[in-house]
Amino acid sequence: MKKLVLLALVATTSIAMADGAALFAKCAGCHGADGKTKALGKSDPIAGKAAADVVKDLEGYKAGTLNKHGMGGVMKGQANMSADDMKALGEYISKLAK
Repeated sequence: MKKLVLLALVATTSIAMADGAALFAKCAGCHGADGKTKALGKSDPIAGKAAADVVKDLEGYKAGTLNKHGMGGVMKGQANMSADDMKALGEYISKLAK
């Protein structure tokens, strides 16, 4: 039973990471494939940013209450995703090497 639970946990984590990677493909155009590019020359690199901070920023952009570096309008459209997708994306970004 313990092996089954562990296997399910590993599978779930792998799926979340795969989803995060797929979601990040949309981000890579501005932030770079490694997350180290200043988007449109304005934003800070996002590689290695804490997952909770990524989620918080995405929630702010989605709500229209965040406008870091004047990118609120662009990011509002990009942040139109579910809470689960935001979490998966945050986890993926947090694991990118700085």
